[in-house]
Amino acid sequence: MHRFFSNRRLVIIAVGIITCLGLLTLSVTVRNRRTTPPIIQQFGNDVAGFADRVVSVPVGGVGAGVNSISQLLSTYDENQKLKQQVDQMAQDKVRLQTTENENKELRSEAKLNNSLIDYQPITAGVIARTPSAWQNQLVIGKGKTSGIKKNMPVLAGKGLIGRVIEVNQTNSKVELISDDTDTANRFAIQVTNAGGETVNGIVTGYDKDKNLLEMGQITTKVAIKKGDKVTTSGLGGVTPKGLFVGTIVSTSSDDYGLANKVYIKPAGNLGTVNVVTVAAKQ
Repeated sequence: MHRFFSNRRLVIIAVGIITCLGLLTLSVTVRNRRTTPPIIQQFGNDVAGFADRVVSVPVGGVGAGVNSISQLLSTYDENQKLKQQVDQMAQDKVRLQTTENENKELRSEAKLNNSLIDYQPITAGVIARTPSAWQNQLVIGKGKTSGIKKNMPVLAGKGLIGRVIEVNQTNSKVELISDDTDTANRFAIQVTNAGGETVNGIVTGYDKDKNLLEMGQITTKVAIKKGDKVTTSGLGGVTPKGLFVGTIVSTSSDDYGLANKVYIKPAGNLGTVNVVTVAAKQ
């Protein structure tokens, strides 16, 4: 019985081999006969082509999608880098502008210090300035330890901008010349015209929109005009005499011909002050 099944297996194997060889022979014969339409081959190719399209279309779509996402991510990264570069350039520009402004102010203060022959200049930075009292007061970063004393004149740019009214160990409070409040100690000033004649008065107001000081309480008929220089008069004994305040830009007269209002362009920039010079008497 066992031998019968063994012989049957050999017969099946032999038939399979013969069938394969026959199919191979037939395939070669059909391929070599150009006049015979390769129907079987065409059918196989069509099936293979259809299967290839079925597989390749989704795979191609996935590949294209992956490629698009990759390009999108790459573009996003480039945009982020460019944005960072633009932000950095903007920051560098601001820092450069700030440095240039500070250097300009320091050069101006250096020239001012050289002109203060009778004084010992003390340079200080502005550390505080409240919006509610912007035109009235500021705080500088030097005090008693640096030799600052009350009522010392404070200058910036080319001229006087205020005086010290409060002194602490490491900082001081400055009353600006533009302070026109009722509690302010008015600055005594004078104008000397081309003929050498002098007109005395005090700073009575400040126009912040035009950046002009107003000189009032004038009791003389001495003619003054645009371009005349204004300095401190020393009257009252608070602020020393002879410190440059500004230049007259316009005047107005009352019904008696007296100059009742004189408008002065301040020598110092009262709006933006970062560095000041305190003039200590030698």
